[in-house]
Parts: sequence; C-alpha cells; structure tokens
Amino acid sequence: MTFPLTAPLFDMLVLSIIAEDDAYGYQISQRIKQVAPMKDSSLYPVLKRLQEGGHLDTYDQQYQGRNRRYYVITDSGRIYLGELLEEWERYATQINRIIRGGRTDTKIEAASPTMHDEGGITDDEK
Repeated sequence: MTFPLTAPLFDMLVLSIIAEDDAYGYQISQRIKQVAPMKDSSLYPVLKRLQEGGHLDTYDQQYQGRNRRYYVITDSGRIYLGELLEEWERYATQINRIIRGGRTDTKIEAASPTMHDEGGITDDEK
C-alpha cells in the first residue's frame, strides 16, 4: 500500500533531498521513487514552484558534454523545510496515536476480541 504524495509532503521530500547536497532532477526523482510512485514529469512543476517561492536556486554544470541543472536550497528553503518538518512531526504523532490506540511503542498488534455479546460487555465488566 502506498500513501499519496500531497503538495506539502512532496515539498518536504524535495527540500530534504536538496538540503543534503545539491541535486539534479533525475537524481531527486529516483530518491522519491524509493518511497512513493511518481512520474518524473510531476517533479518539475514542484521544483519550479519552490524556485519561484525563493526556496531553491539553480546552477548548470557540464556532465559528459551536457548541461545538468542542479538545485540548491536557499536560506528561505531551509526555514520552510524546518516548518514542514515540525508540522510533519505533529501530524505523524497524531496519526501514530490513532493507529496505536494511545500506545507509544512501535509494534502494532491486532486487537484481541473482548466483546462477547451484542451489548458490548467485556469479561472484566461482568
């Protein structure tokens, strides 16, 4: 099962990859494909939007006789990435609370059947 890439999640992944080291489009798309299916063409509008928002800059570099466009994160991009990461942590914590039923461990176990009749009375309540 795969969870969809929302715009903020896509931004966070792209910025996180570029924050590690300058990267070119194909390189970025291959990293993202490790966790979610995506078309290479869907990356470029995100890169353009982040660049127009002042979160990325670019430079060209020769590689085997061709120009490669590299993306580099800006100070504004690092701030935006920090905001996205904080929001992600809050979101992931809330999701984990729901799917783990308030438990803090990482192991999810199937709920044991404790309901024995239509009234919902458990053995402990009898």
